[in-house]
Amino acid sequence: MSTVRWGVLSTAHIGTQKVIPAIQAGERCEVVAIGSRGLDDALEVATDLGIPRAYGSYQGVLDDDDVDAVYIPLPNHMHAEWSIAAARAGKHILCEKPIALTTGEAAAMAEAAADAGVIIREAFMYQFHPTWQRARELVEAGRIGDVVAIDSWFSYYNDDLDNIRNVLEYGGGALMDIGCYCIHSARFILGAEPTAVRAAIRRDPLSGVDIVTSAILEFGDTIAAFGCSTRAENAQNVDILGTRGRINIEIPFNIPTDRPARISLVAGGEPPAEPNTEVMEFPTSNQYTLQAEAFAAAIVDGAPLPDTGHEMVHNLGVIEKVFAAAEPGESL
Repeated sequence: MSTVRWGVLSTAHIGTQKVIPAIQAGERCEVVAIGSRGLDDALEVATDLGIPRAYGSYQGVLDDDDVDAVYIPLPNHMHAEWSIAAARAGKHILCEKPIALTTGEAAAMAEAAADAGVIIREAFMYQFHPTWQRARELVEAGRIGDVVAIDSWFSYYNDDLDNIRNVLEYGGGALMDIGCYCIHSARFILGAEPTAVRAAIRRDPLSGVDIVTSAILEFGDTIAAFGCSTRAENAQNVDILGTRGRINIEIPFNIPTDRPARISLVAGGEPPAEPNTEVMEFPTSNQYTLQAEAFAAAIVDGAPLPDTGHEMVHNLGVIEKVFAAAEPGESL
């Protein structure tokens, strides 16, 4: 195999507008099939995006012998069912975050993939971008000394109760949708798991989903604090603070594809008035394409990925601990 042939389960917006075109632009990547609950929707997207085959079911994609790997942007509560089905069909799996609703589901998905000898990963695309790769290199090289804290925020405004992100039983809410990035990125930078979790949550009185969540994750001597909200102005930021400097990742998660990305290394000077700041600029790139290319390299060449198949279980485990810390006795 020299090219990975992708199938897509669902005509979800993130797939049609961002991920599918990005996969198509990737080296050794080809999108050959798409499935939807209705054939008309699948045909429309297939025509618009130049995908050769369309199916009126998700199973149709899994039954296609020409499909090597599947991208799954289905609603959160459907991730486990269709990832396990894909593994049993012998397809490699790139599934949108959050990977599942519970750690039990995530563990079953990882087990199904291992049993089938296929790769499964949660689609945290940001980690493939050179800004994050460089940030982790700087931390590992000791450029900011010992990491004392990581501070992150991620928000957007969505009060449409019919939107799937505001449906509790489908895994809606700020923590599952975007807070998962703050958790994953702290674990990515530190290469460790939190030893303690504290949190506070405010829920929408009508839908029941969390609309503002803040948490403190303790990683030994390092504290990662984050906030996320689906009822606040669009914003995102990550600061990694050390004993001898700090790193700011300007647009950490929705990294622009139309202009260079930047991170800043601040160390020394006379802060806050005149800090010594080194701005690092990276050529324009698409994090979704980088993700697809890395996934293809893992399939074709056995190249390593930045995480393991069990990372998704650990990340969801932290999410569950945040809910439990904020609302003892409550469940997802």
